[in-house]
Parts: sequence; structure tokens; C-alpha cells
Amino acid sequence: MALAVVYDPRHHTWDSWTSLMCEAYAGQQLQMNSLETDWRSWAEGLKAIDVFENEGIPGPSAFATWQDWAQQLVNAVNQEVA
Repeated sequence: MALAVVYDPRHHTWDSWTSLMCEAYAGQQLQMNSLETDWRSWAEGLKAIDVFENEGIPGPSAFATWQDWAQQLVNAVNQEVA
């Protein structure tokens, strides 16, 4: 089983964080250089990657900012298994 890699969004700009995520998932052809105002569309593309299917990651529509969504993404991926 592949493990999802998610970079902590704290202390990153939109451009730097999405660049890291696009590099980590280069084979999935995530859109590079998307505008921060279109972050929800980009987030839906990330959510569609198969490694995230069973992670229970939140949809972006419930969040006001990409930083809030990205932090919840980190939390969902890094949950401890009981």
C-alpha cells in the first residue's frame, strides 16, 4: 500500500506548497501554477488521486482558506491507526 505524502502547509505560500505537492505527485499530472483564487479546483484534483481515496480527506468546499483545508489534509493523512 502506498503512503500519502503531504507537506505541512505552515510557513508556505500557495505557490511553494503546491509546487512541493505537484513534485511529490508528478505522475498524477496535477496542475502547476494554479492561481490561489482557484485553490478549491486544485484541491479537488489532489483529492482525486488514488492514494488519497481511502484517507478520508476533507473536501475543500467546507473551508474558507487553502491553509485551513491543507492542515486538515495533513491531519487526515497522519491519523494514528488504533
